[in-house]
Amino acid sequence: MMVTRLARQLVSAETKESLRGGQRATRDEYTRPTGRTIDEVMAQASSRLRRVGPLLAAAELGAGALLVDTRSQAQRESQGEVAGALLVERNVLEWRFDPASAHKLPQVTSYEIRVIIMCAEGYSSVLAAVSLQELGLVNATDMIGGFGAWVRAGLPVIGGRRASGVSLAACS
Repeated sequence: MMVTRLARQLVSAETKESLRGGQRATRDEYTRPTGRTIDEVMAQASSRLRRVGPLLAAAELGAGALLVDTRSQAQRESQGEVAGALLVERNVLEWRFDPASAHKLPQVTSYEIRVIIMCAEGYSSVLAAVSLQELGLVNATDMIGGFGAWVRAGLPVIGGRRASGVSLAACS
């Protein structure tokens, strides 16, 4: 038992030392937080976007912008869909919207296309839109409040089981 504990301590120390390029660190350097909170990440990401509300998103969709629904199939079946929105789950978004990708959607014709990302409540869409901007899609943004805001604005929805009493917030 004593050998196992000693082995773990040695492996841990060697791993930490190799991660620091061979320089030994004090215990405090490993215990203090060095990352950012999700609130900080979201604030920085949001500041990079010119986010749009559901009414402007609907108008832009009518004018040819791509409204992209990144909610899961289960969410769309339960809550409904926006007519004309592209259905692209979050886990494949970058491959479908990179104009240089062999897996891009046919609608993705240039880095200048207007793309508005919509999720359930407007949180994951912020990070998704910034990710598209990182790929060079300079006109990518997201919709404030997501699908929930679309519904609250009284905009049309097709399908779904919204009358079942399921909260949209529970699905974000």
